[in-house]
Amino acid sequence: MKSLNSERISKLIDMAIEEDYGGSDPSSELMIPAGAKGKAYIVTREEIVVSGMFVAREVLKRYDPKLKLKILKRDGQRANVADRLGVMEGPIRTMLSAERVVLNFLQRLCGIATMTYKYVHATRGTKAKIHDTRKTIPGWRELEKYAVRCGKGYNHRYSLSEAVMFKDNHIAQLGKNFEPKLKKLVEKAREIKGVKFICVEVDHVDNQLNHVLKVQGIDVILLDNMGQWQYKHAVAMRNKMCGDKPLLEASGGITLNNVRQIALCGVDRISIGAITHGAISVDIGLDREF
Repeated sequence: MKSLNSERISKLIDMAIEEDYGGSDPSSELMIPAGAKGKAYIVTREEIVVSGMFVAREVLKRYDPKLKLKILKRDGQRANVADRLGVMEGPIRTMLSAERVVLNFLQRLCGIATMTYKYVHATRGTKAKIHDTRKTIPGWRELEKYAVRCGKGYNHRYSLSEAVMFKDNHIAQLGKNFEPKLKKLVEKAREIKGVKFICVEVDHVDNQLNHVLKVQGIDVILLDNMGQWQYKHAVAMRNKMCGDKPLLEASGGITLNNVRQIALCGVDRISIGAITHGAISVDIGLDREF
């Protein structure tokens, strides 16, 4: 699995602790005797795909180096109702202080992984791969895209710099006879260091796709907000003109109700913003051992 940028994650954890802790936890200090130690289990209340256990461990370290987390369910694994994801051990005061931040991270990340897996599962048996988008919470992108991978999905570009994507508003800038201009732009794009792929968006099959397919060097063509017959038409046109490249990506208006039908149209990729911005945090709790 792709390595993570520890610096970005560290900053996010620090911010989360600062805003939640506020410098003290008088509730736990009044209730829990100093030096009291104990054990608590991280438990899921629903079926999920696990993501973020290493973040939970890091959060605990920040509150108290004496807090330990034994991971029972690894990231990417599925967990059933009442399954224990991990067990915390150490000072009870700091354990309770850290509880909310630990659960906030886990609930969000497991929610994204679980949502992604639902889309991946819905398209099983097809060649379509589920991709995320840049529709992420500011500051959370590193972790949210990691959670997508935990759910067996794939990452689209991380930032604008990673790919050249000529979207509808870019194409409009080229005017009606855009094919020669687009060809020159693609040639220039292939010379840019750090660019992982080149993508062109089309929203009309007959008026745009036939021209874009004639331009060499494009890796992905994004088919925006189309119906199933248009996806099928686009796949047939691509196959006839170019074989199996460039890849065709469906995007826009895709839900769990229609994703399988779209995948069966023969597209190679399906990008879905909802697996990050629309994911619902799952129900995970902390159960103390008495």
